[in-house]
Parts: sequence; C-alpha cells; structure tokens
Amino acid sequence: MIDALSKAMFGALAGSAALKAMASRYGMRGRRGFARRFVAGETIDEAIAAARAVEAQGLVQTLDLLGESVATVEEAGAATNAYLAMLPRIAAAGIGRNISIKLTQLGLDLSLEEAGGNLRRILTLAREQGFFVRVDMESSAYVDATLTLVEQAWREGHTNVGVVLQSALKRSEADLDRVLALGARVRLVKGAYKEPASVAYQSKAEVDAAYVRLLERLLPHGQFPAIATHDPVMIAHARRIAAAAGLAASAFEYQMLYGVRRDLQASLAREGFGVRVYIPYGREWFPYFMRRLGERPANVAFVLKSLVREG
Repeated sequence: MIDALSKAMFGALAGSAALKAMASRYGMRGRRGFARRFVAGETIDEAIAAARAVEAQGLVQTLDLLGESVATVEEAGAATNAYLAMLPRIAAAGIGRNISIKLTQLGLDLSLEEAGGNLRRILTLAREQGFFVRVDMESSAYVDATLTLVEQAWREGHTNVGVVLQSALKRSEADLDRVLALGARVRLVKGAYKEPASVAYQSKAEVDAAYVRLLERLLPHGQFPAIATHDPVMIAHARRIAAAAGLAASAFEYQMLYGVRRDLQASLAREGFGVRVYIPYGREWFPYFMRRLGERPANVAFVLKSLVREG
C-alpha cells in the first residue's frame, strides 16, 4: 500500500490546511517530534545546532529557511529580511557559510523585479560576509525566470551564487550548457516536482539516464559541481566519470538531505569525498516534509513508528 503512494498524492496533501494544523501539533514537539528526522527545527538556533552536529561528523552543510510562493510584497520583504538576519547569526556561530534559497519565497510570483531586487540584497550581504548562495530550482514554470535572475546577478558581480538543475526536465541539457557558459556552479538533482510529460521524463529510467548524461557534461566542465543524490547507482556513475576525467575528490562534492541516507553520507566522507548536507528549518516546514514522504516509502514507515511512540 505504501509503495503505491505517489508524489502527486503527497503533493496534494501538502496543501491541506487541516492536515498541516494537525501535524504542527506534533511534528516539532520536543526532540522526538516526527518531522525532526528531516527538518532541523523551527528556529535559527536549532538550525545552527544541527549544522554543528553535521560538521562534527566531518561533513559540510547548507542552511535553508523554509518557505515558498509568498503572495504579497510584505511577505517577500519579510522573508528577505529573515535571510539578512540569518547571515550574521551563521557567521557569528563559526559554522560553514553556505545557504540555499527559493525565489518564490522572495516574490517571484509577484514579479521578476521584486524577486530580483530581494535576491540582490541577500547576495550583497552574502558577498560581504563570505557566503555562497545556492538558488534552488522549483517547478518547470519557474526555470526561465530563475536562470534569468541568476544570470543578471552573476553579470552584476555576484559570483557567489549558483543554481540547481533537474534531470527530470527535458530542457536541462540545454540549460546546463547555458549555466556552464556563464561560469556559475550547478547542483544536479533528479527533481521532486510532479510535471507533465510535455516537459519532463515520466519514468525513473528516463530520469536516471538524463542524470547520467548531465553528469558526463557537468563533472569535466563544471565549476565545483554538486552531485545531489542518494542513489548509489548515480554515485557510482559520478565516481566513474570523475575518475575518467582525472578529477580529484576535492574538485566536486556530493550533496544529500538532512536525515536521509546518513549511512551513505558517512561512508563517502570516510573515503575522502566532500559531502554537503542540506539542512532545512523554519515554521513553514510542512510542505517540505510531505515531499520527503512522497519520495521514499521508508520515510512513511519511519513517521508512522514515530507517531506510535508519541501515542
């Protein structure tokens, strides 16, 4: 039964206000709240504590303040100000200076200008304080706008920004050439969004094949590529391609989600590979959490066991 639950179903559940309200009562309650497996907490203090724990294991990290698709200029400004307040806290804590953001959180649904202005505010402070900023890629509807804003920022001198590409999208091979020509860093993912067949591959085999094709271009030619996957088969392909290109382990890194395949994270780090853990936090954790459940049946089983313990 659990195996049959689709990404689309969990995506729909993520929009349920009633389910969100019920989950919020328990998801972050105490240290054993079921959502804490995948979300560091709701505050920057909790995120910093999680980052320190990750770094103590010989890994590196990127912090992400959860939230997306804001509906007003005021909300976009508040999210931007939260990031501007977050940067000096991270710097003062002495942890790695790396963050991830979503442009719909900065007002992309309102206008390109609103999101671009807010992005530049964050990038300016980030550059002053020695941060790298990764712009996450959202659904296919936002790809053009995202790449446009990253290109604008890069050409204005904000070379501390990189972007994400999804192998599930058929356009990503052309987009990779575009970003490589720019010189920006790329994080390669498979993609967590439900997309129509007109723009995205529908089978796992097709998505995997596209991922390998992108790896073959990204690893030899990219600027410190980020290989974001928990799939041992894709990791094996990355190792093969990197070895064939004569790349040292320090020339790229693997990236994985907080709470997912921690055994694999540790084993790669022991072998000398860089492993960056994506650490999300914030009050708007529910949609992110539901996407993690939709990706792997084992995640659902984990949460069900946690709820039994809560009872």
